[in-house]
Amino acid sequence: MSEILLLASNSPRRRQLLALGKWRFDAAVSDVDESQLAGETPKDYVLRLAQAKALAVIPTAHPENIIIGSDTAVVDGDSILGKPVDKEDAVRMLKQLRGHSHQVFTGVAVYRVRDGKMLTELCVTDVPMRNYSDDEIKSYVQTDDPMDKAGAYAIQHPDFQPVESMQGCYASVMGLPLCHVLRALRKLDVQPEADLPLACQTLLNYQCPVSSAILRDA
Repeated sequence: MSEILLLASNSPRRRQLLALGKWRFDAAVSDVDESQLAGETPKDYVLRLAQAKALAVIPTAHPENIIIGSDTAVVDGDSILGKPVDKEDAVRMLKQLRGHSHQVFTGVAVYRVRDGKMLTELCVTDVPMRNYSDDEIKSYVQTDDPMDKAGAYAIQHPDFQPVESMQGCYASVMGLPLCHVLRALRKLDVQPEADLPLACQTLLNYQCPVSSAILRDA
C-alpha cells in the first residue's frame, strides 16, 4: 500500500513546511477543544492536543493515510500563551515576552490509519526575544498577523522580526518540527522524496544546529 499523508491542520505554515518533503499529502481541518486541563504540563498539553487533532480527522481519512497532528504552545515561566483573543491581548502577550527567553513546545502525533499505530514526538525550543519597542508592537498588531498565532507572534515575520537569535528548531516555532516528523515517519518506513533538512534550512535561511542530532536517533 502506498501511504498518503494527511495533515490535520489548516495552517498554511504547516502545509508549506510539510510540502518540503515532496510527500503526497492532503490536509483536513481538525477542530478540537484546546483548553488546558487542570494541572497539565506544557509537554502533556501539546502531546494530548496533537493526538486529539490527528484522531479528529479519522472520519475523513482513507486506509492508506498516515495522519499528522501537531500542536504548538508558547510557554513563559508558568504561563502557556495561546492565541490572543483580541488585539489588546496580543499587545499584552508581546509585552510579556519581550527582552527575555521563553520556550516553545511543539507536539507531533503520527497515526497510521490501517493499523492504528500512533507515534508521538516532542520538540522544545528556547526562543530569546529582542527588546522591541511599544511602537513596534503597535505596528505589528495592526497588521493582524499575531491574531492566529500562539504567543501573538510569527518568528518568520519579515518586518517585526521579534526573535534575537536562535539555537534550536526554527520550524518547530513555526508549528511543525520537520526533523521530528521525519524521525517518526521513518519508523513507519516512510521516507521523503527530498533532502528535508536541507530544504527546510534553505527555505528558512537558517543553519540549524540540532537537525543532525535529532535524526541521529531515527
